[in-house]
Amino acid sequence: MHHNHSTVTPSAHSAPPLTTPPTAPSTITFADLSLAEPLLRALNEKNYTVPSPIQAKSIPFLLQGRDLIGIAQTGTGKTAAFALPILQRLAAHPAPATPKRPRALILAPTRELAAQIAQSFGAYGKFLKLTHAAVFGGVSLSPQIRALQRGVDVLIATPGRLADLERQKHVSFDKVEIFVLDEADRMLDLGFVHEIKRIITKLPPKRQSLLFSATMPRAIEDLAASIVHNPARVEVTPDAPTAERIEQHVCHVNRHDKAKLLVHFIGKHPKGLVLVFVRMKHMANKLVDQLAKDGVKAEAIHGNKSQPARQRALENFRAGHSCVLVATDIAARGIDVKGIALVVNFDLPEEPESYVHRIGRTARAGLDGIAVAFCDSSERNLLRAIERLIRRPIPVLKGHPLEASAQGPREPAAYAGSGIDRPHRPAPRHGGFRSHSSSSNHRTAPRTGGVGFTRAGFARSGGSRY
Repeated sequence: MHHNHSTVTPSAHSAPPLTTPPTAPSTITFADLSLAEPLLRALNEKNYTVPSPIQAKSIPFLLQGRDLIGIAQTGTGKTAAFALPILQRLAAHPAPATPKRPRALILAPTRELAAQIAQSFGAYGKFLKLTHAAVFGGVSLSPQIRALQRGVDVLIATPGRLADLERQKHVSFDKVEIFVLDEADRMLDLGFVHEIKRIITKLPPKRQSLLFSATMPRAIEDLAASIVHNPARVEVTPDAPTAERIEQHVCHVNRHDKAKLLVHFIGKHPKGLVLVFVRMKHMANKLVDQLAKDGVKAEAIHGNKSQPARQRALENFRAGHSCVLVATDIAARGIDVKGIALVVNFDLPEEPESYVHRIGRTARAGLDGIAVAFCDSSERNLLRAIERLIRRPIPVLKGHPLEASAQGPREPAAYAGSGIDRPHRPAPRHGGFRSHSSSSNHRTAPRTGGVGFTRAGFARSGGSRY
């Protein structure tokens, strides 16, 4: 090891914020980033040699102990961007595990994302004597309480469950050296701002703080100001905040024809995985039933499903046992599955930022992908909001089988909706800091708690095509 980065608190508070990393990211490898040998060995086992842009830009700052704001789309490798420096800094200053007092705390918006972050810490920390736990929904409290009682170095959690555990005095934050708020924009979408602010007030003032977000609206800037001090700022999003490798289309279609059109697109991808987004939880179940009647095997993943059921559906999708997964936004950030050939926005999201996160499920790890949005007459304002956000129009797909029906008279707004159930009436936008009452549909999943506890070395793990 040729690093010796004094303390864990930011060391350059008096210096102006840096906006470029000390090392140019164009031609470097992980070996050039001053990472410790055990981490390089773990990366080599996974055949990772060249860091992604967010990794190359962030890791040097974080090894110095700097606070950081990272603006990066999903699928850019940001988990490793913070996991590797955290593991290195904790290993460089070993301390015995203290019951109920983690040294690093990572907040994630959904159970699936928390589980995947924990899996990454296990993989990268394979050759280090560090422990981690992930607390999230779906299993009894007893195992997670026991894990915290034993003491862990790194705790990954969803905010609602973490706040509950802290109130019950099963976890304390007074020894936290490094704090990470991941997917901050999604946290606010889900109404977690009050839990997050409460947790922040209980953190030690001397700490290293990181905030990652795919988008950076004013509400996130305000939240960041309360978390980080003199941060380095790293941004790797392209000019338009949607992945350039994703071929995007919009289909204008009557609401009651959406299910038929979905079956058509699924038929175009007999061998690929298809991820479908709907707005409401009950809609996900109804659409799965409708697809079954058309001979298409699909599963649903949403906030009302238990954690084992969600994990089972995700594993069946990942393994190709069911090639279609219907999801709500609450599960979107945790779906990191290779081979998703098509993302379908069956319902357009009310928050345009959610469109970016939804289509980011395809074109992962440098691969190409396709995203198709179904737009009925009641959703045209939502489509315009998305196009304003991504700063370009989404090409209209001509010639699909239900196109003629969409050219008819516009449906009365009171009866326009998703095509399966009750009409959609767009909710008013509340800005970033959404009240609890305004988003009750999104509040269910991360409120329950579970645990995965492991020693770090033994963690489980062109043109249009239509």
